Amino acid sequence: MSLAMNNADLRALAFKYRGGIWTLLYLVVYFLAEPGRGYTSIGLLLVVLGQLVRFWAAGTIRKYRGESVKAEQLITWGPYGLVRNPLYIGNGLIGLGWSLMSGSMLALGVFLLIFVLLYGMLIVPWEEKYLREKFPEEYSYYEKQTGRFIPRVPMHLSRVQGPFDLSILWASEKYSLGITVLGTLILLFKGSELW
Repeated sequence: MSLAMNNADLRALAFKYRGGIWTLLYLVVYFLAEPGRGYTSIGLLLVVLGQLVRFWAAGTIRKYRGESVKAEQLITWGPYGLVRNPLYIGNGLIGLGWSLMSGSMLALGVFLLIFVLLYGMLIVPWEEKYLREKFPEEYSYYEKQTGRFIPRVPMHLSRVQGPFDLSILWASEKYSLGITVLGTLILLFKGSELW
């Protein structure tokens, strides 16, 4: 088996199990947390901002849950008109918020390292390869117009306008919202007398 095949297999596995990996990453942050030392207000703000970004992104696309990459069409509006990976940016903000709430510099470092490895080196390249193959010309143009993780202000604001469906948002994001809220509450009360 070639190295390229191993990379492809690893990327496919990372994509397939991204939810479970995210849960493990949260547990690392939780167990490294040092109650009373965190930046709770800033952390909470980042968690809320991250979830709002996820809401905007999830309501813009039709389907994104699943164990394999799929796309019926290339979404280039809404948050996708600014950046190619808004769902992962939302995850990054949530994870950064949790890390700051934890008060542990080690937790922050581990989170940043795993986030870069998981999304920057495994999942996003896997998704981009799929999109390049499925929408070759359209994706090539789109890739030049938007940043991977750093938003670019579009030349025309019409790029952020487009369909948004609240029912799709709720159907696809209610599980993630529950996990985000629960994880945040558990971190907030870790070490308190309430447990």
